[in-house]
Amino acid sequence: MASVVSKQELKSSKRQLATVIDLGKCMGCQTCTVACKSIWTGREGSEPMRWANVATCPGRGYPRDWEQKGGGYDDAGQPRAGHLTTLVECGDNFQFNHDEVFRQGNAQRKKLEPRSASGERPSWGYNWDEDQGKGAWPNPYFFYMARKCNHCSNPACVDACSRNAISKRDDGIVLIDQERCVGHRHCVEACPYSMIYFNPVSQKSEKCIECFPRVDEGIAPACNRQCVGRVRAYGYLDDEGGQVHQLVAKWKVALPLHPEYGTQPNVYYVPPLSPLAYDEEGRLTDKPRIPTEVLERYFGPSVREALATLQRERRRKQNGGESELMDILISRRWHDRFAEFTGEPI
Repeated sequence: MASVVSKQELKSSKRQLATVIDLGKCMGCQTCTVACKSIWTGREGSEPMRWANVATCPGRGYPRDWEQKGGGYDDAGQPRAGHLTTLVECGDNFQFNHDEVFRQGNAQRKKLEPRSASGERPSWGYNWDEDQGKGAWPNPYFFYMARKCNHCSNPACVDACSRNAISKRDDGIVLIDQERCVGHRHCVEACPYSMIYFNPVSQKSEKCIECFPRVDEGIAPACNRQCVGRVRAYGYLDDEGGQVHQLVAKWKVALPLHPEYGTQPNVYYVPPLSPLAYDEEGRLTDKPRIPTEVLERYFGPSVREALATLQRERRRKQNGGESELMDILISRRWHDRFAEFTGEPI
């Protein structure tokens, strides 16, 4: 009889790959979203899935209201109850009247009109609330939040899977064995970041695979590699010469999203530095337009120290001094961003 593999074994890895995303540079161009989707979600049933996505913060996010879905662990390390995401919350699968507009001679009289997967006028879609943000005039604010599977060090999806179909590789990448998965969807409920999707055609759960066929060839994942703004760094957390280690462990300016969920996520974020706010008379103040409390809600209390470090090092650079941190974040050579994963995709 084959031995039973423990959950701890399924969650263990020798090393951990991680991504750092600089929110101060992300411009919401969706190149990461398109790069991922054009490669990995072309199967029937995966149309609404966006394993990589960018949403406006503060906002409802993607999938819609994911922060209210539960999952993860409580302060005592016990699993929190979670909720399944719906097709509409994942962006729906819009259909358009292309034939009517383009092939029936109606181009001057008809316009493209989306319909939901159920044939109705859509009530919500991907980036439905893009660029809305928060704040009142003259101090409205928002920033972009690029997300993907966190390939957590303590993945709740592994604990939740009744089939032991989810496990970490030795490099820390979390994968779902499609042969073992039978679509119970406990993993969908358990992920507090709503980064696992259910395919109604295959009746199986799917998620970001960290482009592991590329990674195995020394090539960074598509979402990271295709980023036009050099916003992302990629590599092993224990690689002291890599930018990921330097930003996370040395400078401590790259922070996990919602660390209170207890999954030890491995996508880290450099919080955005806010422009200064105006007072009622239109005069510039010394207060940030993005309230620090907003950033603290996303990244925890460590964000205050991270912001102070970023502001100090930026002033040093502006005053003509040297700043290793600012040089890392500016990143004039894209190769520096990806450590050993600078191979060329075929």
